[in-house]
Amino acid sequence: IACPPQFISSSNLALTFDAANNTCTAACSACSDTSNTDTNQYNSDDELVNELLNTTRNNGQDIEEIKQKMDSIISSLSHIKETATSNAGVINDILLLVEDLIMLKNDSSSFSSIPTSCQEIKDKQPNSPSGIYLLQTANNQTQSVYCNMEELCGSGGGWTRLGYLDMTDATENCPSGFRLYQSGGVRACGRATLSVGSCVSVQFPSNGISYTQVCGRVVGYQYASTDAVEHTIGGLENHNDINSYYVDGVSITRGSPRQHVWTLIAGLLDANDIYHSCPCSQGSIQNSTLQSFLGNDYFCESGISTITYQFILYTSDPLWDGKGCGGSESNCCTSRPSLPWFNKVLNTATTDYLELRVCADETTDNEDVPVSFYELYVK
Repeated sequence: IACPPQFISSSNLALTFDAANNTCTAACSACSDTSNTDTNQYNSDDELVNELLNTTRNNGQDIEEIKQKMDSIISSLSHIKETATSNAGVINDILLLVEDLIMLKNDSSSFSSIPTSCQEIKDKQPNSPSGIYLLQTANNQTQSVYCNMEELCGSGGGWTRLGYLDMTDATENCPSGFRLYQSGGVRACGRATLSVGSCVSVQFPSNGISYTQVCGRVVGYQYASTDAVEHTIGGLENHNDINSYYVDGVSITRGSPRQHVWTLIAGLLDANDIYHSCPCSQGSIQNSTLQSFLGNDYFCESGISTITYQFILYTSDPLWDGKGCGGSESNCCTSRPSLPWFNKVLNTATTDYLELRVCADETTDNEDVPVSFYELYVK
């Protein structure tokens, strides 16, 4: 093993190889007192990280040699971490990055560069577990991404997660522009307070990942008088416009101009209300006015099991989970065996971003459909 000389000049380190102990040690050649300052002793953190990444991209190097070099780097950086308290956080981040790269390279020489999608990892290393992986983006940057390597939506592993929210985690915040609801132990994210119909949006870039499928699930809650896709209140021009508040619920689209992926609708009541309940409910007249761009790519459920509504958040019956579909809307669950998961198969591959919008065609005093959980995958 040889100490990696390319790191000496960039980090002001003198690296010495101890043949007896088969280790590298580091001594700082241009250090200042770090006990009372946060000044970083590196010329550039980015420079050091880039050199680490470049080391792993060298196609001509033997994998074992790369592993040995990285082990040496880890040993040297660990020594620095123990002797420079103010740099501990920076060094720890670099150590984690190097360890991730080693994990990626450890058992296979199948990657000549950092993979660009979870599907690529699954194809080349079929036994890879679900977890966080380092991927290369379209602009040659890197990102840490959660890969689901198990079967989802009837398709094998290799799913790249683009969007995720879990408001049961008390440290989680709503996306920018969303308003926090808290009731009965439920935390959910809905529209900002407005006196008109509106949507609030969050986008999830694909970072160049090409995909032909979208798989996901969303959990939401009904606030007050949501009325599915009733077309007279918000006006036909909004009802038929995918860019507007065409639904009381959640709209998932891709790209610009928006192309429909899935819609999650909140009806008014479980009971038989032919005007304001789900299009899939028995006797509903909303079937005749359901937007053509939805097709059959929607779920619908109500959170109210009584025959009247109140101006509260109905937390006892989460929406679109395939449970609690009573009364006339029972068909909305039984006819959708994939619930709570939706799956959209595209005609052609795309790198479009995904967009999730919470919408309603009346004021936030009258209705809203805040979401508490979502996860969106592509492959």
